[in-house]
Amino acid sequence: MTQPPPEVPPTLWGLVSRPSPSGHEEEAATWLVQHMQGLGFTQAYLDEVGNAIGVMGAGPQEIVLLGHIDTVSGQVPVRVETDAQGRRVLYGRGSVDAKGPLAAFVDAVAALGPRPGWRLTVIAAVDEERDSVGARHIVDRFRPAYAIIGEPSRWQRVTLGYKGSAWARVRVEVPLAHTAAQAASAPEAAVEVWLALRAWVDAQNAGREAMFDRLQVTLRDWASGGDGLHEWAEMRIGARLPLDWPPERWYAALREQVAAHPGATVEPQGYAIPAYLADRRTPLVRAFLRAIRTQGARPGLVRKSGTADLNIVAPAWGCPAVAYGPGDAALDHTPHEHLPLDEYARAVAVLREVLEALTT
Repeated sequence: MTQPPPEVPPTLWGLVSRPSPSGHEEEAATWLVQHMQGLGFTQAYLDEVGNAIGVMGAGPQEIVLLGHIDTVSGQVPVRVETDAQGRRVLYGRGSVDAKGPLAAFVDAVAALGPRPGWRLTVIAAVDEERDSVGARHIVDRFRPAYAIIGEPSRWQRVTLGYKGSAWARVRVEVPLAHTAAQAASAPEAAVEVWLALRAWVDAQNAGREAMFDRLQVTLRDWASGGDGLHEWAEMRIGARLPLDWPPERWYAALREQVAAHPGATVEPQGYAIPAYLADRRTPLVRAFLRAIRTQGARPGLVRKSGTADLNIVAPAWGCPAVAYGPGDAALDHTPHEHLPLDEYARAVAVLREVLEALTT
């Protein structure tokens, strides 16, 4: 592994330069454990599912900083360049989503050191980009006083909420008919189901201007086939759910809409996650607002249309929780993923001040 350029913090370089797509996080996680040990963490280890965990201090109260170490697939060559604004930026898969925020957690905790009466626990979770195996494993094993989730929001903004998500496979099966007949083929019938569903969703969104409040559906996969007697078409449909659309309401509505089409059925897929919105009046949010102002910026509070591990752990832990991290989320999963190094430094400074304020 090449040495980091002098302007790149070793934690950030070490994580970004080690590929770790979902399901293949072991090398990066093992390196991070060793790196946290070298930075003076009280303990650092891999848990049963491969999460890298570092703990600073040994007090009875705890703050959990939960990031994720996995990325989507596809390599972005790791390099440092100067952007159009004259800033030095680090390119690489995960520099934004979400190794940048995770590295900032590690460096902020290391810079602050032990705090009397507190444990500062950094968790680099696996599998966030798929089924969140890492977060689901730790959710019942920690009960922190505060939680910070590592996701890009730009260094001067704090994310209060994410929409929920749910997946389903919609299948249409019909008797095989001659191509000269008037009966719709299975693919044609499936298209009709999709168009009707989109029209129904548009009607549900009438009067909802904010994206966070809108129901969204996307068609992600398509397949079709037959056995000589019947033919079928399948669609994999994803939904982004606002606060008033919990997964059970969505699945019930989806089944009702699909049932109007002969031969169409719904099968839920994976894990459904409800939306989450944090209280903006907590000591955690106030600490972030003060710290961002200290660094010379006007802070912003945002709600996002994606889904994160915040949705999983925050309702279970019942503590003040937000998401924070450097980087432009518009670069997530793209071939242009990069992180300005000055933004990273400001995020580390903000996190250190927040942790110091909460533990004083």
